[in-house]
Amino acid sequence: MMIISALVPFIFLSKAGRAQIGLIKSNAYGMLIAAFIIGIALSLFLHVIGKLLYEDSFQNWYAYIGKSYNIPEVISASDKITLFLVMAITGMIFSPIGEELFFRGVVHGSFAKSIGDQKASIVDSLAFAFTHIAHFGLVFINGNWNFYFVPTLLWVIGMFLVSIAFFQMKKSSGSILGAVLCHAGFNLGMIYCIFYLV
Repeated sequence: MMIISALVPFIFLSKAGRAQIGLIKSNAYGMLIAAFIIGIALSLFLHVIGKLLYEDSFQNWYAYIGKSYNIPEVISASDKITLFLVMAITGMIFSPIGEELFFRGVVHGSFAKSIGDQKASIVDSLAFAFTHIAHFGLVFINGNWNFYFVPTLLWVIGMFLVSIAFFQMKKSSGSILGAVLCHAGFNLGMIYCIFYLV
């Protein structure tokens, strides 16, 4: 899915269209580094909120998402680092590139001309946030489906705000690369939390 999302701008947009959605080089190197660090900070903030409210229960979004990683309960430190690196590297490449080219690129660009950048950012962020109910929302635990309304609402709000930050990093860096790096930092932080803090 992420590969298809990443290919959409190259299939449906011209070179000028790709430039218009921010698929251009950025010389704002400091901002790109800041975007990555901000992404990590946002993931740690969501971890703290989840931990304070729900500890390590499945109502904590990171605890539930971590369940899908199938981290063995008994695992050596070196094997855990290897598994972490595999998950982190793939998590920092595929979804940041695919989702940012799609949401901050194509979706945002589709609305920006008619409603402006700020309102288009709300649209693409809402789409991003609601899509992430697939990660946490309607949860399957011990053979039963559950819907945790308040935790899901908090998760969606968190994903919306994170998505707004991704857009701001795109805007500040002058390139969609700012959003990609912020998203990559977020995923790295989230995966670290899942492996080592939950």
